[in-house]
Amino acid sequence: MEIRQNHSLLEHNTFGIRAQADWFVSFHGLEDLSLLARDEYFQECRCLTIGEGSNLLFLANFHGVILHSEIQTIDRTSEDEGHVDFLVGSGVRWNDFVSLASKEGLGGIENLALIPGEVGAAAIQNIGAYGMEICERIVAVHTFHRRTGEQRIFSKDECAYAYRHSIFKEPEYADYIVTHVHLRLDKKPTLRLDYADLRERITSQYKAPTPDDVRREVISIRESKLPNPKVVGNAGSFFMNPVVDASVFETLQRSYPNMPHYPLADGRVKVPAGWLIDTCGLKGYRMGHAGVYEKQALVLINADGEATGQDIARLAEHIQSEVMQRFSIAIEPEVRYIV
Repeated sequence: MEIRQNHSLLEHNTFGIRAQADWFVSFHGLEDLSLLARDEYFQECRCLTIGEGSNLLFLANFHGVILHSEIQTIDRTSEDEGHVDFLVGSGVRWNDFVSLASKEGLGGIENLALIPGEVGAAAIQNIGAYGMEICERIVAVHTFHRRTGEQRIFSKDECAYAYRHSIFKEPEYADYIVTHVHLRLDKKPTLRLDYADLRERITSQYKAPTPDDVRREVISIRESKLPNPKVVGNAGSFFMNPVVDASVFETLQRSYPNMPHYPLADGRVKVPAGWLIDTCGLKGYRMGHAGVYEKQALVLINADGEATGQDIARLAEHIQSEVMQRFSIAIEPEVRYIV
């Protein structure tokens, strides 16, 4: 376990925001967490667990303890004719695990390639891309309660997964620290090619595509659309795609017949937030040190490396206002604000 005081968070958030934490603790396993749980200050203080900080926006310095998992284990726990189960440490880089599994021919997460972050945070956020979500592959999430020391395994159903949401984002479950994620992958996968750009790449280049073929094409698409956070600070998609009633969509479609959309099983319709922002003329827009990425309107950037969290938040608020004024649709941040 490593404990650092007044620690800079610059390297711990992909926006490249300058902030610091009173305490920064890296833990390597349950023994470290058990020691922390017996510490009176740790039990009472404000606490935040982060991965790579790829879905966070620090609006100020963090007064309390920031935890970071260094649990890097990947255990193959069971296998049958159709599936392989893994127990993956919360500190494993998500893209590394996708690469490992896809190269073995195992399917179910290949569309989620190159999403930044670590496995624990991915399970909390329920990351998704190209018609696939991590919750489809989660069997259970292993946790440690920082106040009581209880070790609890949450089944997939208990995690209450929804679009970019899990029970761990609820305040009453904030004290559960994810240590491992149990994932089940397919030996004979059915590839998910719902999105046109991905489908066109795969069908035009491969006669018998594999999960790793899909993974590599997803990486190519993402690299062409999204800035490298090591070069330009960003957190990927900043806003969630709004879901509207069918009647609302039909009204909008009369004015915007080419509006892209994705019908959902419950009759509602998902609309791409990036398209809404782009149609408002905001792609490439700058507000001081913050901006909208010129290749993808869904991505907000630390344009010159000098933006504060407040700068990014003000830009986001302006975008929300413009979209509401034009479409009467509220778009909500996917990125979590930390105050």
